[in-house]
Amino acid sequence: QVQLVESGGGLVQAGGSLRLSCAASGRAFSSYDMGWFRQAPGKEREFVATVSDRGGRLYYADSVKGRFTISRDNAKNTGFLQMNSLRPEDTAVYYCAASTRVGVNKTPREYQYWGPGTQVTVSS
Repeated sequence: QVQLVESGGGLVQAGGSLRLSCAASGRAFSSYDMGWFRQAPGKEREFVATVSDRGGRLYYADSVKGRFTISRDNAKNTGFLQMNSLRPEDTAVYYCAASTRVGVNKTPREYQYWGPGTQVTVSS
């Protein structure tokens, strides 16, 4: 198993940036694909980005492509989500997740492990 904890959320003005971190403990972080999801009030949890276990494959939701960058440092058991040009519609609780499933994982049910989430609020 792996345990995940997000950090780095907060309040930022539109156009600003935040960098989220996901600290992993337990089983080797490099064994998992990692994903970021977000959930706004009254909405379903939605895919943001994912990176393969060794970092070679990256995928993004169309809504964040060109603004967000997912990365990971397996030596430090940490994943990241750099968020630039933030918009009010990016406001949500952001979750990191880990998956043992082989393939491109873009839905919540494909991830077995989740962090508690971190709030990101973008003011207009």
